[in-house]
Amino acid sequence: MAQAHASSAPLERDARVVNSRGHDDVHPGEIAVGVIIGRTSEFFDFFVYAIASVLVFPRFVFPYLEAVQATLASFALFALAFIARPVGSQIFMAIDRRYGRSVKLTIALFLLGTSTVSVAFLPSYAQVGAASAVLLAIFRIGQGLALGGSWDGLASLLALNAPPHKRGWYAMVPQLGAPIGLIVASALFAFFLGTLGGEDFLSWGWRYPFFVAFALNVVALFARLRMVASPEYSELFKSRELTASPVPATLKNQWRNIIIGAFAPLASFALFHMVTVFPLSWVAVFTQQSVTRFLVIEMVGAVFGVVAIVCSGLLADRIGRRSVLGYTAAAIAIFACVAPMLLNGGEAGETAFMIVGFILLGLSFGQSSGAVTSNFPKRARYTGAALTSDLAWLFGAGFAPFAALWLAETFGLIAAGGYLLSGAVATLIALGLNRELARRLD
Repeated sequence: MAQAHASSAPLERDARVVNSRGHDDVHPGEIAVGVIIGRTSEFFDFFVYAIASVLVFPRFVFPYLEAVQATLASFALFALAFIARPVGSQIFMAIDRRYGRSVKLTIALFLLGTSTVSVAFLPSYAQVGAASAVLLAIFRIGQGLALGGSWDGLASLLALNAPPHKRGWYAMVPQLGAPIGLIVASALFAFFLGTLGGEDFLSWGWRYPFFVAFALNVVALFARLRMVASPEYSELFKSRELTASPVPATLKNQWRNIIIGAFAPLASFALFHMVTVFPLSWVAVFTQQSVTRFLVIEMVGAVFGVVAIVCSGLLADRIGRRSVLGYTAAAIAIFACVAPMLLNGGEAGETAFMIVGFILLGLSFGQSSGAVTSNFPKRARYTGAALTSDLAWLFGAGFAPFAALWLAETFGLIAAGGYLLSGAVATLIALGLNRELARRLD
């Protein structure tokens, strides 16, 4: 561990030199830039793997299974990162307390980049047999551990440093990384699918997006270190008491806030996969439609999602974040009842499903980070927000593609709509029961 500390020292020193300025104030806009860069890189990684889980791994790693079972097996490996993420948070919080945030972030992002680029060199089942699935599981667990350590505290710092009348606006900033990452990832896969034949794409074309993800991780590492390692930010983290607290103590003292914080954004986190990964798997497995065309539809939907996320910030500052979360959860519950008919309604229905779904996702997901970061006292916010985010993704998103596809294949699309409805109900219950959370969000 000391060796890791020494090896990261030049990076931290370079970041401090690059970031040396003649003033000591830090503006929320500067924090927002770092947050967007970091989140876009993480979500691009996320969607590159997610799309490959539908288009590549079922045939590349599980060719001996029928299409639905192969995709379910691929989604089972997909969930491993969400299971590993809380473990990664605990490991890297200990590194943070002992060696500092810069060392933690450097190790985590190098692990994330290494795990991601390793997927690009994955051998197929035809080459190594079942070892292909074992290697993919190891790489996926590495990604999950690294994501747990990539929490840099900038989102919490942004929330604390935002003007009181613009807290909703700045709460939506981190969430912009999701649709931007999806747009870029979908564009890359659509390009390679559209220009290469099926055999060439499955043999080598799918690997290139993972190389791009590795390059973005390197850029994001230096961009985030440039901020985190600067004297101004280090002092601001300390003044805001955004330091890593021990995970067991945080769980003991803040367990109620962590549970409520994990369930409050459940509707948006469930919808997140229901309009991104699941519909792509539905089209690929159950229809004869062009996957490339559907990726383009996802890109169009993601553009609507960007606009909706921005609108969520404006609405939250006008009516309160809790109200935005509550109203959108109710709208998601209604959408869950009609979503199966739209998704099964041909090209027009699919387009309507994606656009309406992304609008609702943007409005709800845009304030989900506010629900996570605003529910803790300052001393517990850094670690508590990280753990809450990990559990929210695990409960709301980790098993969503697997559960939705299994339900749709077993009971029909109406069952997948019921799964989404359960997430909306959980959010409404969490917001209704926790009056303390309601006061803090508003």
